[in-house]
Amino acid sequence: MCRIYGTFNVHSDEAELRRVADLMHHGGPDAQGVTHRADWALGNNRLSIMDPEGGAQPYHLGRITVVFNGEIYNHRELRERLTGLGFHFDDQCDGSILPALYLTYGDRFAEQLDGMYSVAVMDLRSTPRMVLATDDSGMKPLYYHWERAAGRFRFASELPALLGFTGVRAEEDETGLDAYLTSKTPFGDRTMFRGVRVLPPAATAVVSHRDGLRIRHRPMAHEQGLRPDEGRSLEQAGEQLRALLSDEVARLLVADAPVAAVTSGGLDSSLVTALAARALRAGGGHGSLHTFNIAYTGTWPSDERAYAAEVARASGTRHHQVEIDPATFPDLMGDVVRHLGQPNADPITLSTFSLFRAVRDAGFKVALTGDAADELFGGYARMTQAVAAHHGSDWAEDYLDHLAAVPRALRESLYTDEYAFAVRAAGPALPADIRQILRSSPGTRLQRIAAVEQRYRLPAYHLRRVDHLSMASSIEVRLPFCQPSVVRFAATLTDSHRLVPGLGVKRALYQAAGGLIPRSVLDRPKQPFTLPVTAMLAPGQPLWALARDVLSPNTLRADGRIRPERVAALFEEQAVRPGDSVSLALWSLMSHQLWRQEFFATAATTAPAALRTADRVLLEAA
Repeated sequence: MCRIYGTFNVHSDEAELRRVADLMHHGGPDAQGVTHRADWALGNNRLSIMDPEGGAQPYHLGRITVVFNGEIYNHRELRERLTGLGFHFDDQCDGSILPALYLTYGDRFAEQLDGMYSVAVMDLRSTPRMVLATDDSGMKPLYYHWERAAGRFRFASELPALLGFTGVRAEEDETGLDAYLTSKTPFGDRTMFRGVRVLPPAATAVVSHRDGLRIRHRPMAHEQGLRPDEGRSLEQAGEQLRALLSDEVARLLVADAPVAAVTSGGLDSSLVTALAARALRAGGGHGSLHTFNIAYTGTWPSDERAYAAEVARASGTRHHQVEIDPATFPDLMGDVVRHLGQPNADPITLSTFSLFRAVRDAGFKVALTGDAADELFGGYARMTQAVAAHHGSDWAEDYLDHLAAVPRALRESLYTDEYAFAVRAAGPALPADIRQILRSSPGTRLQRIAAVEQRYRLPAYHLRRVDHLSMASSIEVRLPFCQPSVVRFAATLTDSHRLVPGLGVKRALYQAAGGLIPRSVLDRPKQPFTLPVTAMLAPGQPLWALARDVLSPNTLRADGRIRPERVAALFEEQAVRPGDSVSLALWSLMSHQLWRQEFFATAATTAPAALRTADRVLLEAA
């Protein structure tokens, strides 16, 4: 696991490259390496997980140079195959096979990989070209800045590091606020910064002097023509899924560094925990699996620590109960916003950051989690509601509204006239094909929803958050549910094996977990693993004071996009009648303003350029 960065057709001196590397030191504190020439560079910060004594990056083979972030779980099979073709390897590190793999398969090398990764290759054999690739689920982000006219390209694993390049300015995408409130973070390749993009999942990009930047989208694991197995019973599906997850969890336990598991007390992480503990016992491993759960000082709704402890006892793990004081949240917010690089509207960000910091402090470098099961197996209430909606209803728009940090009607009431004008002029905040997928793509309604969740929401909103907030504490997160074999298996499930309104969600997964985790966990109502923000955003609480300060009328008037009087009304409503919709709206607006303060020195006093332009247009029209 590492952090990577680089340039093409750009001259960077050592000081600039060192600055970019230092901005990601937390993600690769064990070693640093860089290769740079007059017009290109590739650099790496290493978190040593596999073969700590080997695997020094960048990797070199002839006129090929490679840097890599992630884990390749099938590296042994690939090494054996490549050795048979005449290649020689000096160590057993997973990334060492990449130069030979690229020489053998060219731009299609990523199709051979099973794992989580972002890879950058500099090929100098003839015309210089840089090739970059991301994994099928988007577990390892790669942000880039492309100057088309000049042909200059820069990339990095994290947004603050990319902004560390001299030629990349931190300029706000003025309508990014609308995109953020519409989907809790920008979807697709969009970011909150002008001119900065993120490579989508399953993407291969090639940069050259002749052709510029070209991006090819490989089929994601769930897009490979798989069909539901109509002849399989729910019991059979559960047995097959349990066997598959058992194999994948066992593979993901292999590391040359201590491995732990995150146990929230819900189905997904509990199943991963149970399978990991069983795999360690079966493999004759010494000691027990260590598990971690997070809770909050005081008495709060949706506290899951008792369920997590019960799972730990049943699985025989050494359990660590992490507890954080809500009084520390205002100070934590700055760290979280900085490491994310752009707003993410889920209050779980504070919990996630604090939990992985505790995992690190306990001496671990790798953690298994249950992330992505809901997207694959049909675990969200919005999915059930969309499937159950009457055929004459506008279920697709209702479903999209459930993805929002602020529902459409409330969102539109918050915008000033100038910002509403700018938003209309900019066009839809969501990628253009999302509505097309939902309304007219082949497959059932649930299959179309799953396609949107896996291509857009999971990588942007979920996986990038997990990656950035775990690597902030030098923790590599491994995600069994994102393994290609598991994603492909989910695509073969019938709708009824995912969810049936009135009967339950994630039915195949519950079937797989039967007998492995306590009945109390299996039978309890599903609840999200998140911060109880509705209860915590209340008068007298630290988050309330922070939100009132950050969303002051003067700040909002200077920003020019949000009506101060409408925000004041939200505070009044939350104080009298606390509710999830209002509390999330206030949290989201607060997070956005904190992000502006972190990355734009004039955020509190300067309205975005688009609003000044919109103002002029309105005045001229008048």
